[in-house]
Amino acid sequence: MINRDAQKEVIKLSKQFKAVAIVGPRQSGKTTLARHVFNHLPYVSLENPDTRNFALEDPRGFLAQYSSGAILDEAQRAPQLFSYLQQILDESSETGRFIITGSNNFLLQESISQSLAGRIAYIYLLPFSLSELKKDSDLAGTLFKGLYPPIYDQPVEARKWYTDYIRTYIERDVRQIKNITDLIAFERFLRLCAGRIGQLLNMSSLAIETGVDSKTIASWIGVLESSFITFRLHPHHVNFNKRVVKMAKLYFYDTGVACALLGIENVRQLNTHYSRGSIFENLIVTEFIKQRFNRGFSHNLFFWRDNVGHEVDIIAETPAGLVPVEIKAGQTITGDFFKNLQYWMKISNNESGIIIYAGNQAQERSTGIRVVPWYLVSDAYSTVFGG
Repeated sequence: MINRDAQKEVIKLSKQFKAVAIVGPRQSGKTTLARHVFNHLPYVSLENPDTRNFALEDPRGFLAQYSSGAILDEAQRAPQLFSYLQQILDESSETGRFIITGSNNFLLQESISQSLAGRIAYIYLLPFSLSELKKDSDLAGTLFKGLYPPIYDQPVEARKWYTDYIRTYIERDVRQIKNITDLIAFERFLRLCAGRIGQLLNMSSLAIETGVDSKTIASWIGVLESSFITFRLHPHHVNFNKRVVKMAKLYFYDTGVACALLGIENVRQLNTHYSRGSIFENLIVTEFIKQRFNRGFSHNLFFWRDNVGHEVDIIAETPAGLVPVEIKAGQTITGDFFKNLQYWMKISNNESGIIIYAGNQAQERSTGIRVVPWYLVSDAYSTVFGG
């Protein structure tokens, strides 16, 4: 088993709260982490039909079997349990008694907010980070393969695994979250989203191309976000006396999923694909989010763009103030790398910034800008947030 950076935070939370929810996409390693850390607790999968039926039909009797606690896997499948779980937790002061995992953030949060508020801690677990895999070479292979654990734990071809993953997601999870009847249109929508990585999310345009209305697109974006397929990076509100863009940008939680949706079948095709730069940007933005989530924080990340085209890919809100981060897919450091960052630093009176690029050479510039290779993104995160 590859050690997960979130393990330390999970253990910490289990000593403070009566229950801990480990939430993230399917196959991100939630169950493996829970069973490894809490191997003294019985494991119960609510994906099992017989087990789930027992939990739904007789929740009191089901939980009576686990009076000392348990790992409840995919707990959103039996939301009735939470009301009964509340009483069990209230009757004991013991911490770390129940560990709940789930891949549907909307259904799980809805159940927890109604019954377990104040009794349970949340942590989000995404697929592997570069630092967990100790990746320091083969950028194109990493972008193509993505970072889902099964790709690295099993002798499986990435393209085939993602094809099955996407099919299962559309045919099962989408219907579980929301009763979407036109799955063909939803799949078309999903693939169109992959073509918009790192772009401003224009729902009207997406609606026209998908063949549905804007309200449906907004609802479907919510489905993708609650199941950890996509997320939105919002613009930072600071404008420095200039008009700024107010639309969010769209990203995927994993580049392997995005490559599969774009029909990219191998690394060679990726290297010449029009979306390669956007996919690289997606990787770095997501790596920052993983570093935040693994430490139990919200991501506190934004982007900045004014109405004349100046843009900074990441604006990080830190205790020490705002820190700008530019992402460049080129492997050779050029003067163009610095233009937007220097512009933002000038108008904001900020004295430092970071560039993360696809090359291998680190640099400390006298201008206060640090240039960091892609595989040292965790070091860049530590520079931004102070560890």
